[in-house]
Order: sequence, then structure tokens, then C-alpha cells
Amino acid sequence: MVEKEGVIIRDYAIKRILQGILLVFAVSFLVFALMYMMPGNPIDIVTDSKVSPEKKAEIAHELGYDLPFLVQYKNWLVKAVHLDFGNSLRYKNPVWDMMAARIPYSLKLCGLSMILELLIALPIGLVCAVKKDSFFDRFTVNFSLLLSSIPSFWLGALAILLFAVKLDLVPISGYSTWQNYLMPVITMAIGGVGGTLRITKTEVLDVINEKYVTTAYAKGLPKRVVLVKHVLRNSLILVTTLVFMSIPWLISGAVITEKIFGFPGMGNLLLNSIVQQDIPVVQAVLLIIAILTVVCNLISDLIMGLLDPRIRQTLSGGDN
Repeated sequence: MVEKEGVIIRDYAIKRILQGILLVFAVSFLVFALMYMMPGNPIDIVTDSKVSPEKKAEIAHELGYDLPFLVQYKNWLVKAVHLDFGNSLRYKNPVWDMMAARIPYSLKLCGLSMILELLIALPIGLVCAVKKDSFFDRFTVNFSLLLSSIPSFWLGALAILLFAVKLDLVPISGYSTWQNYLMPVITMAIGGVGGTLRITKTEVLDVINEKYVTTAYAKGLPKRVVLVKHVLRNSLILVTTLVFMSIPWLISGAVITEKIFGFPGMGNLLLNSIVQQDIPVVQAVLLIIAILTVVCNLISDLIMGLLDPRIRQTLSGGDN
């Protein structure tokens, strides 16, 4: 039985990996095509208005912009596999070096935001499930919906105005000290607390009616032990997958937050590159986010398959 489950998980993993690879290729093609069809000429960015058309044509030939679309895409994809995304049109620096310098800041910002979000949402979601339909439950769920509907740019601007300008408690921008992370982390975490809280509550309500929970109560275990050890732990299966799935969206969603607080992360780099029409940088950042999305979805699917026996039973065709 164990060997059969191992084969099922292995076949499922191989299938999902192949699907992920195809999806990455499809996304890379769409990213390159969108940048290719953008209005304007990238050569105008790297040259002065006084440069002759002949010289512009020569530069376009050197950069490969005069080649057919599919040839350009093939050359770009082959180089991207080796992390060679070319040079920035605006700054003349290698694109990968620019991203490598910013990725740690984005990962730190997103990681701290996710930890804070889980520390707030998981216990409150558990309490809401235990006190279902109480005033605390209704107020918390409705308030979480309100928080989820607040735009991050408005929340970030409000935080700067209140805590940095009026109260002078934290710096307005920067990234050198831990105080610089307070407002960006809280701003990003608040947006995700509502969704994680409601999902945790729903999962806890499903688990709390299971037979093994009733058995734990019948054995005389304290309510706190049952809720934490049996209910919350088994409810974290779906929450764990959501954590992996939210990583790429946290990074992409940090675009506005990083811009507001002057944070030198991937989101800020992407937004500036779009405004400046720095096509190689935009293509590289979008491709990295797409790959990260596929990888995180794959990891979450595999974790669900390993932790949840119901999924393994479905994959085996319902055999017990």
C-alpha cells in the first residue's frame, strides 16, 4: 500500500513538473511578445534624438532588434536559461546583476510580512471558529473584509502621514535599519490578514467536526490541547499550501509598497523599468515572477498530496 502511494505521488509530481515547464515556456513567450508589441522604439531610449537613422539601424543590428520575432525570442530564451538577460537599456548594467542586488530586499520584506500575517491570522481564525456566530466572530470577519478592501497605496500613504510625519516614530523611507521595515511590513501584512483569517476559520470548522476531535475530547484532553494539537495542526494543510502560493503574489504585490516607501526591491525595479520602457529589465522581472509562481504552486500541490490522504485517495481512483 505504501509503495502504491509512493508511485502515485511520484507520477503526480512528474506530471505537475512537466505541466509547470510547459507553463513557463508559454508565459515566457507571452512576456516577450507583450514587450515586443509595446509602442515606441527601444533604440530611442539608448540614443540621442540627434543620432542619424543609419546609426540607429546599426545599433538595432548590434542588439538584435532587427531580427524576426521568433529568432529574437529564441535568442532571448537561450540566454535566459543561463541567467543572461542582456543589459539594461537605461543603466547599461547587466540585468541579472541589477535583480540579484534587489532580490534579498524583496525576499526579506515579503518574508517578514508573511510571518506577521500568519501570527495574526492563525490564532484569530482559530478563535473565530471556536466562537462561531458570536459578536467577536462577526466583528472580526467583517473588519477583516474591510482591511482586505483597503488599497495598499492608500494604507501606505496614511501610515507615512501618521507615524512618520505627525508622530515622527519611524523614518519615512530607507532600508538600512529595522525601523525602515516596520511600515512596509505592516502595510503588506494587513492586506493578506483578512483572507488567511477566513480560510483558517473555514478549515478549523471542517476539522472540528471530525471523529478524531470528538475522540480527543472523550479521552479527557484539555480543550486548549485539542484545539492546538489536533484541530489547528490539521487545519494547516491548506494554509501551508496558501503560504507557498502567496509568495509570488507578495513579491509582485510589493510593487506599490516598495515604491511608496522607497524600498530598493524587485517591485520598485519593475515599476521604474516599465515607466522608463527598459524592456530587458521588465522581461526578466516578469519571467522570474512567473517561474516563482509555477514553482510555488508545484510545491503547494506536492505538500497537499503528501499531507492530505483524501487527495492521495482521489489520485488513486478512490481505492481504499
